Amino acid sequence: MSSQDSAAAAPVSLRVHALFRLPEVRGAVPDVASVERPPAHTLTEVYHDTEDLRLFRWGVTLLRREGGADGNWRLQVPLEAAGVALSEEVFAPLADGSVGDVPEVLSDVVRALTRESDVIPVATLRTERTPFVLHGRDGEPAAELVDDTVSVLDGEHVAARFRSLSVTPLGDDPAVAHALVELLIAHGAVPGPASQAAAALGPRASAAPDVVLRPVVCPEDPAADAVRAHIALQVTRFLVQDLRVRLDLPDSVHQMRVAARRLRSGLKVFGPLLDEEWSRQLRTELGWAAGELGRVRDTEVMLARLDDHAGELPPADAQLATEAVERVLRAELAQARTAALASLRSKRHIELLVALVDAVELPRMTELANRSCAEVLPPMVDKSFQRLSKDVAALHPDSAAEPWHETRIAAKKARYAAELVTPVFGVPAKRLAKALADVTENLGDHQDCYVAEQELRVIAARDDTDGATGFALGLLHAAEEEREMALRQDFVRLWPSVRKLFRKTVLA
Repeated sequence: MSSQDSAAAAPVSLRVHALFRLPEVRGAVPDVASVERPPAHTLTEVYHDTEDLRLFRWGVTLLRREGGADGNWRLQVPLEAAGVALSEEVFAPLADGSVGDVPEVLSDVVRALTRESDVIPVATLRTERTPFVLHGRDGEPAAELVDDTVSVLDGEHVAARFRSLSVTPLGDDPAVAHALVELLIAHGAVPGPASQAAAALGPRASAAPDVVLRPVVCPEDPAADAVRAHIALQVTRFLVQDLRVRLDLPDSVHQMRVAARRLRSGLKVFGPLLDEEWSRQLRTELGWAAGELGRVRDTEVMLARLDDHAGELPPADAQLATEAVERVLRAELAQARTAALASLRSKRHIELLVALVDAVELPRMTELANRSCAEVLPPMVDKSFQRLSKDVAALHPDSAAEPWHETRIAAKKARYAAELVTPVFGVPAKRLAKALADVTENLGDHQDCYVAEQELRVIAARDDTDGATGFALGLLHAAEEEREMALRQDFVRLWPSVRKLFRKTVLA
């Protein structure tokens, strides 16, 4: 398997009639010195998807291509949903699977979209491709024009035929490509679908995906609308981050856990609006998923944290501490990622994905959900904040770490409660969410200090840790402990302003 970023300029697709004549380019497109015509060739592409075209509906394509210079299996994932952008291509050799037998390295990446459904051949296209390369005055390639005559096959029968053009910028300056597109349109070409297979499959391929974000909810709208909007947003993020985790992209594990936690917290906050058993089952499974990812995320955080803080030690001690931490935590991280990926490939995870998509379409709600957001949501935010206030009141700068950790959990719930009503109530809820984000950042850093201290103790106690390294780890432990106490003092100064802001916040 190989993967590459697909962020380069996308081709412009155009549709033309069968007898369309390509115009003369030299002289008509500025700065084109020559036009090269590489050999024409025939491609056979078999597109794979679920029976209801779940991949196409998300804008994802999975195909097996034979012919030309780049025959292979390829998965193209251009996604932008719920504020998350993803643009990746993944390849596998033709030998890894015949038609209908998708290589596991590709089908695994999109499991969050296909879930329990089989992936089968859905369209076969045979393309007679004639390429042209436009060179600028400096002799370098500036744009590629591809002229395709596409036959849609039904077995050996040609079910349909059409002709399309595509123009792709090849250099840093897209001016030549843009001018070429304008020339082709002036001669009768019209914008067409980017995917030839989608064009062959018709309207079903361009239908909405199976998770659609909801419109803006107003205070006078039923609370059920806010519930649906929250579930749709977080499920979308969870699905997209599932893809990113499988592609091993930066911060993907963290963001997938965040989506799980926010969705789980939202189900808890919205508890009176939801069927209790249904909500509890979803929360349980989301908690399991977040837990399976937790070891990866926690280890990533510890590695980055301890490597960074070791730099504050004297150079010799810093080197010893860093080497010891890297040796232990890098091995733990590899094991944690293997375990996390195994959980994503489990039957339990697939069942969770199915349940989440079902929850977007048909959340199980109580009669209370039919009342307005203005009536039922503010008390829920108030309840989460009062729980946090109660935990804070019991804290003391010399308290054990556990009460501080419990307060951090309560702070996250209060923050998520404020965030999930922000789309409904706007600025007041947003300000409260921002203040609570400062609280969770402080308490999160505090918890990381405590966890780092415990990890350093474990590494220092290993049989292969010598005295000098143990001393260096002890210095690092002392630095974390000092930071932990400083964060407690910062929290004591921060909390009164947050409490005051809450008292002044009016959600209506």
